[in-house]
Amino acid sequence: MAKRDYYDVLGVSKEATSDQIKSAYRKLAVKHHPDKNKGDKASEEKFKEASEAYHVLSNSERKQNYDNFGHAAFENNGGGRGGFGNFDFSNHFSDIFEDFFGDGFGGGRRSRRSNNRGSDLRYDLSITLEEAYSGKKQDIKFSSSERCDICKGSGSKPGHNVGSCSMCGGHGQVRSNQGFFTVQQTCPQCSGSGEEITNPCSSCGGQGKKQSSKRLSVTIPKGIDDGTRIRLAGKGEAGNRGGGNGDLYLFVNVYSHELFKRSEENLFFEFPISFTDAALGTSIEIPTIDGGKAKIKIPPGTQTGKQFRLRGKGMPYMRGSGIGDLYIQVNTEVPISLNKEQKELLEKFREIENEKSNPSIKKFFQKAKSFWKS
Repeated sequence: MAKRDYYDVLGVSKEATSDQIKSAYRKLAVKHHPDKNKGDKASEEKFKEASEAYHVLSNSERKQNYDNFGHAAFENNGGGRGGFGNFDFSNHFSDIFEDFFGDGFGGGRRSRRSNNRGSDLRYDLSITLEEAYSGKKQDIKFSSSERCDICKGSGSKPGHNVGSCSMCGGHGQVRSNQGFFTVQQTCPQCSGSGEEITNPCSSCGGQGKKQSSKRLSVTIPKGIDDGTRIRLAGKGEAGNRGGGNGDLYLFVNVYSHELFKRSEENLFFEFPISFTDAALGTSIEIPTIDGGKAKIKIPPGTQTGKQFRLRGKGMPYMRGSGIGDLYIQVNTEVPISLNKEQKELLEKFREIENEKSNPSIKKFFQKAKSFWKS
């Protein structure tokens, strides 16, 4: 089953403030917490769903990634699978809930672990239909952060250890009383890491990463379609203080083609022919997406809109083997200007044509006569 939109889960709009998001989650968490609804699987699933939504929307970086990429931003392989993937309920949901209620509901206290993973990046790449057919290697340039090679991402000056945070004492969390609740929250000073840089690295200023310009060679597979997303694991922003890198998402746009229209692996285009060729039959030469040509025989009496298929002349399948087909639709063009000789010949043809030459016209007038009689 497809995942619900996180904003819908919490019952808030995309413009909701962090306080509104927090308040909405608090109500759902109290209502559906497993300790208050023992054995109620439906309530447990709602609690998990709300907790996952809050985990994403309560963090500015995760929220931005979700707004840009939707659920795909948090899938391990960039695919379209539902479910929670490798999301760790046992830690994250307890941690989120303890941010509001401390140890009151969930039993023993868990130490909060900061998410130091780097942000994901998006790169938009436009290619032609011919390039989508053949595939290509493309060099892309983008700006991103990378781990500091001096401090190895720790943020601390080489030879100096990272100290404990002076505000939370290294726990990564601080508590405060708010009316009925004891609220346990991520330490604002260390962002939950429990660490404090007392001797920052002179190269990166204690950040553990530096901004740089990057060049990357990416492979565009044969048969790629417009709107396809390619995930390049670990090619996004560097993590904070040694955390893992984010991912780079490559969004591929395939330009519209002046001749061919595409539907999945099949190609279509329209070919105009004269009414004499449609009546008498002919052979036509058409272009193909691989740069070649193909011949098609148009039989006598071909009606406008008739489609012909050339097998294996479409687009390659991006996953698996095989190639789609090319469909050619012929459209009969009626002359808009005739000279004297052409008019005389057509007048003579009209005099000698009969119902057998135009069966559709005969059938129509037979139906019309029945309608008029009624």
